[in-house]
Amino acid sequence: MLPIQTEEIPSEIKEYLFNIDSIKFPRQGYGSDVGLIENNQGFYALKRTKGQVNCSLLNREVKVINCLTNETNLPIPKVKIFVEKKFKNESWALVEFIEGETVRTALYNEKNNEKRQEIIFNFGNLLRQIHSTPCPNELIGERPWLDQMLCNAELNFKKNNEDGTKKLLEKIKSIKPNEFKQTLIHGDYTIDNILVNKGVITGVIDWGGGAYGDPRYDVSLAIRPKLNAFENETDKQTFFEGYGGKIIDDILYDYFVKGLYEFF
Repeated sequence: MLPIQTEEIPSEIKEYLFNIDSIKFPRQGYGSDVGLIENNQGFYALKRTKGQVNCSLLNREVKVINCLTNETNLPIPKVKIFVEKKFKNESWALVEFIEGETVRTALYNEKNNEKRQEIIFNFGNLLRQIHSTPCPNELIGERPWLDQMLCNAELNFKKNNEDGTKKLLEKIKSIKPNEFKQTLIHGDYTIDNILVNKGVITGVIDWGGGAYGDPRYDVSLAIRPKLNAFENETDKQTFFEGYGGKIIDDILYDYFVKGLYEFF
């Protein structure tokens, strides 16, 4: 996607901001354009999506964020204004800017192992807080989360937009793990979606997958190996110490990360 141009920003957002001093562009998401806006009142993040699918995802993310900022104390950026331009098949969300770098960046740059482990511990501890937070009624689906995800996986496979295969789809449908107490989940709890400043977690972004679901999915995605992160057992052990215990084994990890996640 091309970066957002000032003249493209909806008038409703321009009126809210009153003036725009600058726009910068961080690493872009797969389904959206993101710009960091500065004006005389501070900083904001502006997200734009195009097309029915991506606009639907942004619409849902805004709904999740609004529910959680109204009913919880989790460190989530508030939505300032949401604009749908249906005739252009576009959606725009202006959200509060939270200072910090991603956990991925922080771990990559931090050379002191003690401080690295502190970040990982806090990363796990925040997930425990999310899973311990009562889920707003608006986010509780009519059917079990995993059943809905398997249904969505099949739909995504038929659209041929994902990495999963028919064989893998049949496998994860046939070996569905035992039921587990559902909780509020993030749905994409990775080191790219958690912000940290000087070792302290400052915010959680990208809530499009937020739901009343299986916390083992969040935990599995959280510990996926990345460059200089979760490449060894020490990092995983520190994460689970922060989380307060280990709720997955290798079989569950493979089911969620190497199975279900392949379709999303």
